[in-house]
Amino acid sequence: MRQIVLDTETTGLEPQDGHRIIEIGCVELINRRLTGNNFHQYLQPDREIDAGAIEVHGITNEFLADKPRFQDVVADFVGYIRGAELVIHNAPFDVGFINHELTLCDHGQQVADLCAVLDTLLMARKLHPGQKNNLDALCKRYEIDNSRRDLHGALLDAEILADVYLAMTGGQVTLSLGSGLETGESMVRAEEPRRLADNRAPLRVIRADPEESAAHQSRLQAIAKASGRQSVWEALESQ
Repeated sequence: MRQIVLDTETTGLEPQDGHRIIEIGCVELINRRLTGNNFHQYLQPDREIDAGAIEVHGITNEFLADKPRFQDVVADFVGYIRGAELVIHNAPFDVGFINHELTLCDHGQQVADLCAVLDTLLMARKLHPGQKNNLDALCKRYEIDNSRRDLHGALLDAEILADVYLAMTGGQVTLSLGSGLETGESMVRAEEPRRLADNRAPLRVIRADPEESAAHQSRLQAIAKASGRQSVWEALESQ
Protein backbone atom coordinates (compact mmCIF):
# COMPACT_ATOMS: atom_id res chain seq x y z
CA MET A 1 0.00 0.00 0.00
CA ARG A 2 1.33 3.44 -0.96
CA GLN A 3 0.38 6.33 1.29
CA ILE A 4 1.37 9.98 1.09
CA VAL A 5 1.34 11.96 4.33
CA LEU A 6 0.63 15.54 3.22
CA ASP A 7 0.54 19.02 4.69
CA THR A 8 0.31 22.52 3.23
CA GLU A 9 0.97 26.07 4.34
CA THR A 10 -1.15 28.88 2.91
CA THR A 11 -1.50 32.66 2.69
CA GLY A 12 -4.66 32.54 4.81
CA LEU A 13 -7.59 30.41 5.86
CA GLU A 14 -10.09 30.43 2.97
CA PRO A 15 -9.46 29.68 -0.71
CA GLN A 16 -12.84 31.32 -1.41
CA ASP A 17 -11.23 34.59 -0.29
CA GLY A 18 -8.43 34.19 -2.82
CA HIS A 19 -5.90 32.60 -0.50
CA ARG A 20 -3.30 30.28 -2.01
CA ILE A 21 -0.93 27.44 -1.14
CA ILE A 22 2.65 28.59 -0.49
CA GLU A 23 4.22 25.29 0.63
CA ILE A 24 3.48 21.60 0.01
CA GLY A 25 5.21 18.87 2.00
CA CYS A 26 4.71 15.15 1.38
CA VAL A 27 6.22 12.02 2.94
CA GLU A 28 5.87 8.64 1.24
CA LEU A 29 4.96 5.44 3.11
CA ILE A 30 4.94 2.09 1.35
CA ASN A 31 3.55 -0.78 3.40
CA ARG A 32 3.84 1.54 6.43
CA ARG A 33 7.54 2.19 5.97
CA LEU A 34 9.10 5.58 5.25
CA THR A 35 10.85 5.48 1.87
CA GLY A 36 12.60 8.86 1.82
CA ASN A 37 10.87 9.63 -1.51
CA ASN A 38 9.42 12.94 -0.34
CA PHE A 39 7.91 15.88 -2.25
CA HIS A 40 8.58 19.42 -1.04
CA GLN A 41 7.92 22.70 -2.81
CA TYR A 42 7.57 26.38 -1.88
CA LEU A 43 5.23 28.32 -4.17
CA GLN A 44 4.79 31.93 -5.31
CA PRO A 45 1.13 32.76 -4.56
CA ASP A 46 0.84 36.04 -6.53
CA ARG A 47 -0.71 37.73 -3.50
CA GLU A 48 0.25 39.00 -0.06
CA ILE A 49 0.40 36.59 2.88
CA ASP A 50 -1.80 37.47 5.85
CA ALA A 51 0.16 38.70 8.86
CA GLY A 52 -1.52 36.09 11.05
CA ALA A 53 -0.42 33.33 8.69
CA ILE A 54 3.20 34.56 8.77
CA GLU A 55 3.11 34.32 12.58
CA VAL A 56 2.14 30.64 12.24
CA HIS A 57 4.59 29.45 9.57
CA GLY A 58 7.16 32.23 9.26
CA ILE A 59 7.12 32.22 5.45
CA THR A 60 7.37 35.74 4.01
CA ASN A 61 6.42 37.34 0.71
CA GLU A 62 10.09 38.17 0.09
CA PHE A 63 11.16 34.55 0.54
CA LEU A 64 8.61 33.37 -2.06
CA ALA A 65 9.40 36.04 -4.66
CA ASP A 66 11.55 33.74 -6.84
CA LYS A 67 9.67 30.49 -6.23
CA PRO A 68 7.67 28.66 -8.94
CA ARG A 69 3.90 28.90 -9.18
CA PHE A 70 1.55 25.96 -8.64
CA GLN A 71 0.94 25.56 -12.37
CA ASP A 72 4.69 25.15 -12.84
CA VAL A 73 4.82 22.08 -10.57
CA VAL A 74 1.31 20.66 -10.96
CA ALA A 75 2.39 17.85 -13.30
CA ASP A 76 5.08 16.64 -10.88
CA PHE A 77 2.76 16.97 -7.88
CA VAL A 78 -0.16 15.12 -9.50
CA GLY A 79 2.17 12.39 -10.74
CA TYR A 80 3.53 11.99 -7.21
CA ILE A 81 0.16 11.63 -5.44
CA ARG A 82 -1.81 9.81 -8.16
CA GLY A 83 -3.15 6.43 -7.03
CA ALA A 84 -1.94 6.81 -3.43
CA GLU A 85 -3.92 7.28 -0.23
CA LEU A 86 -3.38 10.78 1.17
CA VAL A 87 -3.00 10.91 4.95
CA ILE A 88 -3.89 14.43 6.14
CA HIS A 89 -4.70 16.01 9.50
CA ASN A 90 -7.92 18.02 9.02
CA ALA A 91 -8.16 16.91 5.42
CA PRO A 92 -10.96 19.28 4.27
CA PHE A 93 -8.63 22.25 4.75
CA ASP A 94 -5.72 20.94 2.65
CA VAL A 95 -7.90 19.18 0.08
CA GLY A 96 -9.97 22.34 -0.36
CA PHE A 97 -6.85 24.37 -1.11
CA ILE A 98 -5.41 21.75 -3.47
CA ASN A 99 -8.71 21.52 -5.37
CA HIS A 100 -8.76 25.33 -5.60
CA GLU A 101 -5.25 25.35 -7.09
CA LEU A 102 -6.14 22.57 -9.54
CA THR A 103 -9.17 24.58 -10.66
CA LEU A 104 -7.17 27.80 -11.09
CA CYS A 105 -4.70 26.11 -13.45
CA ASP A 106 -7.48 24.32 -15.40
CA HIS A 107 -6.11 20.89 -14.56
CA GLY A 108 -9.48 19.22 -15.07
CA GLN A 109 -9.23 16.88 -12.07
CA GLN A 110 -9.76 17.18 -8.34
CA VAL A 111 -8.16 15.27 -5.48
CA ALA A 112 -11.02 12.72 -5.42
CA ASP A 113 -10.22 11.86 -9.05
CA LEU A 114 -6.58 11.19 -8.21
CA CYS A 115 -6.45 9.36 -4.88
CA ALA A 116 -8.20 8.38 -1.66
CA VAL A 117 -7.99 10.53 1.49
CA LEU A 118 -7.66 9.47 5.13
CA ASP A 119 -8.29 12.20 7.73
CA THR A 120 -6.20 11.58 10.86
CA LEU A 121 -8.14 14.26 12.77
CA LEU A 122 -11.35 12.25 12.37
CA MET A 123 -9.45 9.12 13.35
CA ALA A 124 -8.03 10.80 16.46
CA ARG A 125 -11.46 12.10 17.51
CA LYS A 126 -12.85 8.56 17.36
CA LEU A 127 -9.91 7.18 19.35
CA HIS A 128 -9.82 10.04 21.90
CA PRO A 129 -13.28 11.64 22.11
CA GLY A 130 -13.52 14.83 24.13
CA GLN A 131 -9.74 15.38 24.14
CA LYS A 132 -7.45 17.75 22.25
CA ASN A 133 -6.48 16.15 18.96
CA ASN A 134 -4.33 18.73 17.25
CA LEU A 135 -0.89 17.62 16.08
CA ASP A 136 0.94 18.92 19.16
CA ALA A 137 -1.51 17.17 21.51
CA LEU A 138 -1.13 13.90 19.60
CA CYS A 139 2.65 14.19 19.71
CA LYS A 140 2.47 14.51 23.50
CA ARG A 141 -0.01 11.62 23.79
CA TYR A 142 2.06 9.26 21.63
CA GLU A 143 5.45 10.52 22.82
CA ILE A 144 6.49 11.80 19.39
CA ASP A 145 9.35 14.31 19.39
CA ASN A 146 8.11 17.62 17.97
CA SER A 147 10.78 19.84 19.53
CA ARG A 148 11.75 21.17 16.08
CA ARG A 149 8.25 22.58 15.56
CA ASP A 150 8.79 26.19 16.68
CA LEU A 151 6.87 27.25 13.56
CA HIS A 152 4.59 25.25 11.29
CA GLY A 153 6.22 23.89 8.13
CA ALA A 154 4.58 21.63 5.56
CA LEU A 155 7.38 19.07 5.21
CA LEU A 156 8.22 19.03 8.93
CA ASP A 157 4.56 18.64 9.88
CA ALA A 158 4.13 15.85 7.32
CA GLU A 159 7.12 14.02 8.82
CA ILE A 160 5.71 14.42 12.35
CA LEU A 161 2.22 13.37 11.21
CA ALA A 162 3.68 10.22 9.64
CA ASP A 163 5.10 9.23 13.05
CA VAL A 164 1.80 10.08 14.76
CA TYR A 165 -0.24 8.11 12.22
CA LEU A 166 1.93 5.02 12.60
CA ALA A 167 1.69 5.30 16.40
CA MET A 168 -2.10 5.80 16.31
CA THR A 169 -2.56 2.74 14.18
CA GLY A 170 -0.26 0.63 16.34
CA GLY A 171 2.36 0.05 13.66
CA GLN A 172 0.24 -2.75 12.24
CA VAL A 173 -1.95 -3.42 9.25
CA THR A 174 -5.39 -4.73 10.25
CA LEU A 175 -6.15 -8.20 8.89
CA SER A 176 -9.79 -8.36 7.85
CA LEU A 177 -11.93 -10.96 6.10
CA GLY A 178 -14.51 -8.28 5.29
CA SER A 179 -14.93 -6.69 1.90
CA GLY A 180 -14.97 -2.98 2.78
CA LEU A 181 -12.57 -0.38 4.13
CA GLU A 182 -13.52 1.52 7.27
CA THR A 183 -12.42 5.11 7.87
CA GLY A 184 -9.17 5.26 9.79
CA GLU A 185 -8.20 1.65 9.23
CA SER A 186 -5.88 -0.03 6.75
CA MET A 187 -7.01 -3.48 5.73
CA VAL A 188 -5.66 -6.36 3.68
CA ARG A 189 -7.46 -9.44 2.46
CA ALA A 190 -6.45 -12.80 3.83
CA GLU A 191 -4.95 -15.02 1.15
CA GLU A 192 -5.97 -18.61 0.60
CA PRO A 193 -3.84 -21.01 2.72
CA ARG A 194 -1.00 -22.63 0.78
CA ARG A 195 0.49 -25.97 1.88
CA LEU A 196 4.29 -26.05 2.14
CA ALA A 197 6.31 -28.86 0.60
CA ASP A 198 7.11 -31.76 2.96
CA ASN A 199 10.79 -31.71 1.95
CA ARG A 200 11.27 -27.99 2.62
CA ALA A 201 14.30 -26.84 4.63
CA PRO A 202 13.61 -26.20 8.33
CA LEU A 203 12.67 -22.65 9.18
CA ARG A 204 15.47 -20.53 10.56
CA VAL A 205 14.64 -19.01 13.95
CA ILE A 206 16.25 -15.63 14.67
CA ARG A 207 15.99 -14.53 18.30
CA ALA A 208 15.62 -10.86 19.21
CA ASP A 209 18.78 -9.33 20.68
CA PRO A 210 18.60 -7.29 23.94
CA GLU A 211 18.29 -3.98 22.08
CA GLU A 212 15.40 -5.27 19.98
CA SER A 213 13.69 -6.73 23.05
CA ALA A 214 13.98 -3.39 24.83
CA ALA A 215 12.51 -1.57 21.82
CA HIS A 216 9.66 -4.09 21.76
CA GLN A 217 8.88 -3.51 25.43
CA SER A 218 9.00 0.25 24.91
CA ARG A 219 6.48 -0.03 22.10
CA LEU A 220 4.16 -2.19 24.22
CA GLN A 221 4.31 0.37 27.02
CA ALA A 222 3.48 3.19 24.60
CA ILE A 223 0.48 1.25 23.25
CA ALA A 224 -0.73 0.50 26.78
CA LYS A 225 -0.36 4.16 27.79
CA ALA A 226 -2.25 5.39 24.73
CA SER A 227 -5.06 2.85 25.07
CA GLY A 228 -5.31 2.93 28.85
CA ARG A 229 -5.05 -0.83 29.18
CA GLN A 230 -2.67 -3.73 28.81
CA SER A 231 -1.87 -4.67 25.23
CA VAL A 232 -3.09 -8.00 23.84
CA TRP A 233 0.53 -9.11 23.40
CA GLU A 234 1.33 -8.54 27.08
CA ALA A 235 -1.88 -10.28 28.11
CA LEU A 236 -0.95 -13.36 26.08
CA GLU A 237 2.61 -13.38 27.44
CA SER A 238 1.33 -13.33 31.03
CA GLN A 239 -0.89 -16.39 30.51
